[in-house]
Amino acid sequence: QVQLVESGGGLVQAGGPLRLSCAASGRTFRYLAMGWFRQAPGKEREFVAAINWSGGSTYYADSVKGRFTISRDNAKNTVYLQMNSLKPEDTAVYFCAARGSMDFSGTYYYTASAYDYWGQGTQVTVSS
Repeated sequence: QVQLVESGGGLVQAGGPLRLSCAASGRTFRYLAMGWFRQAPGKEREFVAAINWSGGSTYYADSVKGRFTISRDNAKNTVYLQMNSLKPEDTAVYFCAARGSMDFSGTYYYTASAYDYWGQGTQVTVSS
């Protein structure tokens, strides 16, 4: 089992930055591929970013490419999502997810079904 706890959400003005953190426990974090998803009211959960076990491979949704950066610190069992140039359309609950393997071989990193564990989510609200 893996427990994931997100933090860092809040209210921010458009154009501002915010950094989300996701602390993992329960299994050896360094062997887990990780991802971030988000869900806005009335919409389906959508992929935001993903990272393999080492941080050597990262993936982004087109809507956040160039503005968001996913990273990880395996010594701290934490994955981060640095969000810059935030837009009102980025408003959503952001979820951290862990895949029970080191990379995304044999699956699609942008699908929720690729992940085995989920956090409870953290609200991000971007005001215009």
